[in-house]
Amino acid sequence: MTEPVRVVLAGAHGHGWWHMENLRRLSAAGTVELAGVCDVRPVEGLPDGVAFSGDLVELIGRTGAEAAILCTPIHTHADLAVRALRAGAHLLLEKPPAAAYDGYERIAAAVRETGLACQVGFQSLGSEAVPAVRKLVRDGAIGRVTGIGAAGAWARPHSYYSRVPWAGKRRVDGVDVVDGVLTNPLAHAVATAIAVSGAEVESVEVELYRANAIEADDTSSARLRMDDGTTITVAVSLCADRRHEPYLIVHGETGRIRLTYTEDRVEFGGASATHPRADLLENLVAHIRGGADLLVPLERTAGFMRVLEAVRLAPEPRVIPDAFQEVGAEQRVLPGIAGITAASAERMALYSELGVPWALDAVAPPVPVPASVPVPVPVSAPASGPVPAPAAIVPAGAAATPASGPATGSADTAGSAVGLDVGGVRVAEYVIRPRLPVTSSPRPYLHPVRTLSGTVVTEFAPADHVHHLGVSVAVSDLGGGNFWGGRTYVRDRGPAWLGDHGSQHHLAFLRHDPAGFTETLSWRGPGGTEIAREEREVRAVELDGCWALDFSFTLTNLTGAPLAVRSSATKGRAGAGYGGFFWRAPGRTADREVFTEDAEGEERVHGSTAPWLALASPGWTLVFAQRSDPWFVRTAEYPGVGPALAWEKPLVIEEVLARRVVTVVADGRLGRVTAAALAEKAMT
Repeated sequence: MTEPVRVVLAGAHGHGWWHMENLRRLSAAGTVELAGVCDVRPVEGLPDGVAFSGDLVELIGRTGAEAAILCTPIHTHADLAVRALRAGAHLLLEKPPAAAYDGYERIAAAVRETGLACQVGFQSLGSEAVPAVRKLVRDGAIGRVTGIGAAGAWARPHSYYSRVPWAGKRRVDGVDVVDGVLTNPLAHAVATAIAVSGAEVESVEVELYRANAIEADDTSSARLRMDDGTTITVAVSLCADRRHEPYLIVHGETGRIRLTYTEDRVEFGGASATHPRADLLENLVAHIRGGADLLVPLERTAGFMRVLEAVRLAPEPRVIPDAFQEVGAEQRVLPGIAGITAASAERMALYSELGVPWALDAVAPPVPVPASVPVPVPVSAPASGPVPAPAAIVPAGAAATPASGPATGSADTAGSAVGLDVGGVRVAEYVIRPRLPVTSSPRPYLHPVRTLSGTVVTEFAPADHVHHLGVSVAVSDLGGGNFWGGRTYVRDRGPAWLGDHGSQHHLAFLRHDPAGFTETLSWRGPGGTEIAREEREVRAVELDGCWALDFSFTLTNLTGAPLAVRSSATKGRAGAGYGGFFWRAPGRTADREVFTEDAEGEERVHGSTAPWLALASPGWTLVFAQRSDPWFVRTAEYPGVGPALAWEKPLVIEEVLARRVVTVVADGRLGRVTAAALAEKAMT
């Protein structure tokens, strides 16, 4: 019979009670022996022979413990973990591993130094449901994964934040704690989504909010960009009216998988299966005694720690005004928050992108919202569960957009998106009926757009400009309406929120095949009046080892009077001539370069009239070609390119405006000669 592993428990109160019960269970089974308990407060009812100490290192030495369970306040994890490892004990370390990334690195260094094991207490990662989802993905059950959305809404009373001194704190006595909803209570949503992805975290955006009178976030959303091009969103809250089981949706080109990780339940294709879950302490014991692989070794939590670090370094959480809450004697509730988190998982959107009134200050000044505005409610349900649709939240002075539903007279029967294929490879999705806040000037857009190898080369609603929507036609001022999104530039005043946002509405497909389509759209001003009708033709064209997006649009003036296209530059903001076809590229700008046939760099290329322009990175190159307008280019602030319809003075549309832009989409960084040859070939 295998000798039981001697274990000490550090932190027996709070969640430590669960570990104590688990230790009793495994002791009865002969798997472990509880050798001692470490705590700063007395622990009643300890079994005979179990040592007690306030010094973990002393306790490990005195009992000869082979393993320690560390269930102490978050900000003590790093120091105690390093000390326990150096004292000779393997570790089961509660999540989060540390309160800062440098603490995680200190623990990792101690693991390498001692050769001992450190298992992290993300229980959901011990479930066979996670590899079951990954196998479905590998087997092609849902085609190429287009994103992973996570949602969770729990209820927490006021007493939850007064139970211990560090609860709901970002720091205590100047020491980081980071006890927010993303990093502690619903941290499993983040960790499980990363585990399902299997990729490395490349960048993190967070939006932190709080309804309770605490320091940390109790309602937050995050967007993770993974190194394989996958995007993960997480929307969580502790301000629901009751507990709603958290879950993930793995979105694919041909289907989706739902994982309710607290129940180890996987839903796919109308079927539901519940998978077994291994106990992490039992797994650690099996590792110690028999060399079994750890289920959650410390290095598996590096991606989660990058998210925690982004939360730690983020500005203080935004306060959600009481007007948007139900403030009770026992707890605070955000009405409809479960539906909002579900909408985030469905649409892969942050709170500020969903039109939620208390989140609008992420993209606009706070705006009073009438009490009659409905909260999100479920709409038609797909096979894997109901899809909530957030209500439109309309800022004062702006008209509601009906873009979330079919336009009147729509002649097609397609869903909310169509694909573009090149040689049987899906290279882009075109969203025809987006659900967007009115402040983003809702319009059809292309995202994600990919190279032939699958690298995503567009970005949707980034934190710096949430109204940038992959590839779209956007005009900052058409007949006095803002069809670009965000604030409107006012001469001698600067950017301002004017409630002047217009919208574009899909009417019908005149032609549609796997390589592209011809579409009609209605451009409607802030009052809902149609001011222009557009015919748009989009095609994906195969080239040598790459492909090209051939995008043309013809805009017909319906006003009966000259219709002016203006940019911010025409109103006095030098260089801000943006407006027309616009491509927002992904990522930061450190490794991006822009060049034409005879110029290089944003300063020289911006405003030029070269026949082609290339935006290149180590992994991809975009070569834009057109013959009509100066180039609007950004690389220092963000990567974005588009021809400028009104560079320095307004462009007046008497009857019709027509433009064509062809964009070569290639893997790898192209040189000037290759870019020029591809641009010429794509335009012929």
